[in-house]
Amino acid sequence: MKKKLKALLLCAGIGSRLKPVTNKKPKCLVEIGGQVLLGIWLKELERIGVQEVLINTHHLADQVNLFVNKWKSKSLKIFTIYEKNLLGTAGTLISNKKFFEDSTCLFLHADNFTEYDMNLLLEAHKNRGKECILTMLTFKSSEPENCGVVEINDNSIVIGFHEKVKNPPTNIANGAIFVFESEFINKLNYLIPKPFDFSKDVIPQFLGKIQSCYTSAVFIDIGTPKNLELANTNSFN
Repeated sequence: MKKKLKALLLCAGIGSRLKPVTNKKPKCLVEIGGQVLLGIWLKELERIGVQEVLINTHHLADQVNLFVNKWKSKSLKIFTIYEKNLLGTAGTLISNKKFFEDSTCLFLHADNFTEYDMNLLLEAHKNRGKECILTMLTFKSSEPENCGVVEINDNSIVIGFHEKVKNPPTNIANGAIFVFESEFINKLNYLIPKPFDFSKDVIPQFLGKIQSCYTSAVFIDIGTPKNLELANTNSFN
């Protein structure tokens, strides 16, 4: 029996770096090329065959819920879950592990914009090294000191990870888009202390077991007004 393809789309962030835009609008609802960022992601997830997506909310959650309730899709089921107190990127994943049982899972941040074909990431995961339990999208960053950057071996397996350090050893950045099987979430329960942030608390624990998948496509973290403007300049050309 073929596993379901599900996704967790993180939309709960406050967007403090993107103020004043996010004073009245959640980061996932900003527009890129005339399209709402969350809508861009929902279209892509539906296109690649995701059957169910879970969206976490917090900041201006009512606006996100309103957008989702108006979204029409014949094949993609959308669920939202409100976090009164932010659980952290890893905490959200762990607290919703039942949602992902017996599934192949996509885990991604809605505040990233890319023109990358996510089918290629799924294919990379399917063909990952036998020792790998997680597949990570990577891209070349012009500001690696503001990213989590990776070191990889000849098989494109992540063997080093550095989160926002001065003089980073590479400019190949973690795109914060991952694919894994549901069994991976069970392994997170055994980490001590309990992980909160996926990049800081989880990735370093699995070095040598993460397959990287590099893209040269447009990839922008919509975290600042500068990057929002950059995305609108470079998108949909």
